[in-house]
Amino acid sequence: MNYFITGGAGFIGANFVKYILRTHPDARVTVVDALTYAGNIDNLAEEIRDGRIRFIHASINDAEAMARAFEETEPDFVVNFAAETHVDRSITGPRVFADTNILGTMTLLEAARRAWRRPDGSWQSGKRFLHISTDEVYGSLPKEYGEPKPIAIPDDIRALVARRRDVPAAFGSGFFTEKTPLAPRSPYSAAKASADMMVMAWHHTYGLPVNITRCSNNYGPMQFPEKLIPLLINNIQQGRELPVYGKGLNVRDWLYVDDHCSAIDAVLLHGRPNEVYNIGGFNEKTNIDIVRQVVDLVAEFTGTAPRHDLITYVTDRPGHDMRYAIDPLKTAAELGWVPLTTFEQGIRRTVRWYLDNPEWVRKIVSGEYMDYYKKQYNR
Repeated sequence: MNYFITGGAGFIGANFVKYILRTHPDARVTVVDALTYAGNIDNLAEEIRDGRIRFIHASINDAEAMARAFEETEPDFVVNFAAETHVDRSITGPRVFADTNILGTMTLLEAARRAWRRPDGSWQSGKRFLHISTDEVYGSLPKEYGEPKPIAIPDDIRALVARRRDVPAAFGSGFFTEKTPLAPRSPYSAAKASADMMVMAWHHTYGLPVNITRCSNNYGPMQFPEKLIPLLINNIQQGRELPVYGKGLNVRDWLYVDDHCSAIDAVLLHGRPNEVYNIGGFNEKTNIDIVRQVVDLVAEFTGTAPRHDLITYVTDRPGHDMRYAIDPLKTAAELGWVPLTTFEQGIRRTVRWYLDNPEWVRKIVSGEYMDYYKKQYNR
């Protein structure tokens, strides 16, 4: 198959490119990335050098460039990772989030519509536009939501879930499902929710074959250091404060990036057209628990004393959502997918990767990023 991956030099996008090349060696892969602050061409240097991918330096807002790219590459699958993603940045500068996440997605949808629709109005077969979204479009769950009402895992997927021994036999009722109404609460999540609605509008209005995936918090190698886990690792090594919003009690569901990549591929190959699929990690953790675990792992791997003294509580950000939690049973039941990486496995791999790749981190943590860091945390 011919994959057209936008935002493919970013964290999840680059991991997905590597996943596809590893699991589908005959696939043709085109990567489009504007290489803004979070897009790092070094993430794909080996693949570009070896000629395993074609790289196009362009913005998804550039209609002419997107039309030309579709004509030249004739993609079967479009996977749209391209987006502004950091909530804090959306609070201080929301306009670019609308430009990229909404208007850029519209530009890409139009390029696909024009490339895949035949003159007689029919659609070329085997095409799919997959938009990568987020659980944040659903809004916020209360941390405490009353007595849980168990949702039993169906018998036909118990064997799948058994591959993850730490996955419970049932979930509580306080989880986002694909039918949960969209209720975004930050400029970032509002822009992503708007893009989701544009994707479904292009299906309902024009018949474009689409899917949307909504995932929980990703973590793993090559994540930009403004995100929590890599920020912590780098700051510990530098002896810098570890900023924690509020009391650190906000809860997120953590998904190892390779598990996310396998789910995306499953949706492309086996998902029902025009459906939304939730992708979760079965790993709910408070922010402060994450911070303490990373501190301990850095100490273990480096043979140093744990720096819990660096933990610094800072003023909470505006409108900070209390809890996100994904119900992925639809994805498991229909596609035979569950995340296979426990948090304990994934966080160890992640911390180890950053400690083993100091040059990658050094090249990232400079210039614009450091200016932003100082402005955001007043440090």
